Amino acid sequence: MSRIFLVFAAALVALMAGALLYAVRMPAQSPQPATQETPQPRVLEVVTRPSFALPDVSGVERNFSEWDGKNRIVNFWATWCAPCRREIPLLKAFQDEQSDNGFQVIGIAVDFPDAVANYAEAAQFNYPVLVGEQDAMAIAESSGVEFVGLPFTMFVTSDGELLSAYIGELHQSHLDEIVKIMTRLDRSEISKDEARTTLDSL
Repeated sequence: MSRIFLVFAAALVALMAGALLYAVRMPAQSPQPATQETPQPRVLEVVTRPSFALPDVSGVERNFSEWDGKNRIVNFWATWCAPCRREIPLLKAFQDEQSDNGFQVIGIAVDFPDAVANYAEAAQFNYPVLVGEQDAMAIAESSGVEFVGLPFTMFVTSDGELLSAYIGELHQSHLDEIVKIMTRLDRSEISKDEARTTLDSL
């Protein structure tokens, strides 16, 4: 009986020693840190020739192609934006002065239709005003500039190509330079790349 007990005990000790040796020889496994997904930068879909349709203040859908053949100043604004409101008299004067010279201002309100319609009554726009909300922001971002604030203006050539975009309030000096550059472009005195470079530095 004692011999059987001793054999059993020896076998148990050998088994435990083997298990201990195996555990010691196993490489230590450190817990893997949880992988965190790196946020991907937002990719903007850039267009060289803007094409869109939006309703005007009366709810009538207007297509951007209506103004083909004119150099377009596409101004994004909102009723709650003070710099935008300051621009409007300047843009109205520009439209009066330059409409016969092949220029067209187009306002695009990133706002609610009712608010824009009410504001338009007092403002008495002499250029078309379209209303877009989220669609308007997507059009602005198609310039390749992430939509970060208002006012925001795109410059489109008479043949429909996007030349440049400007973030911030426009002043008379900006408009004078725009007329000069785009007129020279229409006369083939400068290339589109030269016009783009100059407008990008406004």
